[in-house]
Amino acid sequence: MSVTSPANPSASSLLSFDKSAETIRTNSQWIAGGVNSNFRLNIAPTPLVFERGEGPYLFDVDGNKLIDYYLGMGPMILGHKPKALVDAVKSQIDSGILFAGQTAIEAEAARLVCQMVPSAERMRFGSSGSEVDQAALRLARAATGRTKVIKFEGHYHGWFDNVLWSTAPSVDAAGPADAPVPVIGSKGQLPSTADDLVVLPWNDLAILEARLSQGDIAAVIMEAAMCNQGSIHPAAGYLEGVREACTKTGTILIFDEVITGFRLAAGGAQEKFGVTPDLSTFGKAIANGFPVAAIAGRADLMDMFVSGGVVHGGTYNAQPIAMAATVATLKSLTPDLYERVGKSGTQLMEGFKAVFARHDVKASVAGFGQVFHVALGLEQPARNYRDLARMNRPAYVALTTALMHRGVRALERGAWFVSSEHSSDVIEATIDAMDGAVRELKTKGTL
Repeated sequence: MSVTSPANPSASSLLSFDKSAETIRTNSQWIAGGVNSNFRLNIAPTPLVFERGEGPYLFDVDGNKLIDYYLGMGPMILGHKPKALVDAVKSQIDSGILFAGQTAIEAEAARLVCQMVPSAERMRFGSSGSEVDQAALRLARAATGRTKVIKFEGHYHGWFDNVLWSTAPSVDAAGPADAPVPVIGSKGQLPSTADDLVVLPWNDLAILEARLSQGDIAAVIMEAAMCNQGSIHPAAGYLEGVREACTKTGTILIFDEVITGFRLAAGGAQEKFGVTPDLSTFGKAIANGFPVAAIAGRADLMDMFVSGGVVHGGTYNAQPIAMAATVATLKSLTPDLYERVGKSGTQLMEGFKAVFARHDVKASVAGFGQVFHVALGLEQPARNYRDLARMNRPAYVALTTALMHRGVRALERGAWFVSSEHSSDVIEATIDAMDGAVRELKTKGTL
C-alpha cells in the first residue's frame, strides 16, 4: 500500500494511476466516457477508480492512499465512512428501503432542518440540488405571477436548460462586465430558456437594484457565498442590500446553499451572514454523501405545494435510508465540529500561503475554513467571476496533478473542502506535498 509521499520524492516514489486509467478505458464500453457525470471527465492525470474511503483518505485501485479534498465534491463534511452514519443506515435497511409513503425518520430529519436553518418555516426533501433549485424557481414564478429570473455570472444552480447559463463563460463571450451576455453551457440546450433569464455580475448592489426596479423579476437566485467557483465572500452590506431590494420589489430571494448549507455553519451561509432569504435549497453536506437535497423557506410559499397548485414530486424523495443518513449527519454537526473543521482549514490556508510566498508564486488563497479556493496568478482575493477568470488555470491543473502524484487529491477548479477528519498531522502532510509540488513546477518553469 502506497502512502502520502514526502515533499521531495524521487521520481520512482511518485504515485502512479495506471490501473485507474486502464479501468476507465475498459468501463467506457458500457459507461459513456467511463464516468457517470461530465464533471468527472478529463481529470488529470486520469479519472480515478476507488475501492474504499476512510476518514480523510481514499484508496484507489492502484493501491494508492490519497488525502481527499474533493470530499465527494463537497458532501463529506464528516469524512468517509463515519460510524454514526453507517450504523444509522444499517439499522434502517433492516426496516425497509422504499414505501411510497411517509416515515417517522423523514419527519425527524425535517424537524432538524427547520430547527437549524433560519429560513426554514417549512421544507421538503428532494434527491439533487439541480432538482430542488427548479422547485424553488417554480414556486417563485407561481407566487409572483412573473417569469423572469436573475442569476449571476459564475454561480451554478444545476445542469437544467433554464439555469445552465454563464456558469464558467469565457470573458470574450460574456460581454461587458456591467452588462453580461448570457453564455450557454451545453450543446443541445434550448436557447429560448434565456428569454426569461437575466445574468448580472455578483457583488454589485447598484446594478441589481436598478434591474429589480423594473418590477418584472420573479426571483433572484444566488449562492450567498460564491463557493462553486472561488469561495468568494459577499461584499460588506451586499446580502443585506439584496434582501431589502427584493422585499421592496416583491421579488423572491433564493439562496442556493447546495454547497454552503450545513458546511459554513449548521444553518448555512444565511446563519453565518445573518441574512434570511425567502427560499433556500440544500444538498451535499446535508447527508454526508447520500443523495439528499432539500428546499426550505417561508410557510406561505412552501404551502403552495399543498394548496397553491404548484407540483413537486419525486419517487425517491425522503427515501428512508437516505433520511437515516440525514438525521445522523445533522445530529453530528455540533459547534465543536465546526470549530475543528474551521481550525484545520485555516491551518491549511495559512500553510499554502507560506509555501507560495517562500517560492515567490503569485496566488490568492481565500474563502472559509470549511471550504476555500486557491487561484494562481491573482494577487488579491476575487470579488466576482471576472476577477476569478484571470487565474492561471493551466498552471493550477499542473499543480493538482503534481499533488496527486504526491498523494493529495484536490479539485482542479481550485476549491478545497475540509472535513472533521482532517487532523493537524494530515494538514501538515498536505502542506509538505504542496511545497514539493510547487518546487517541482517552479523547476520546470510552469509556475
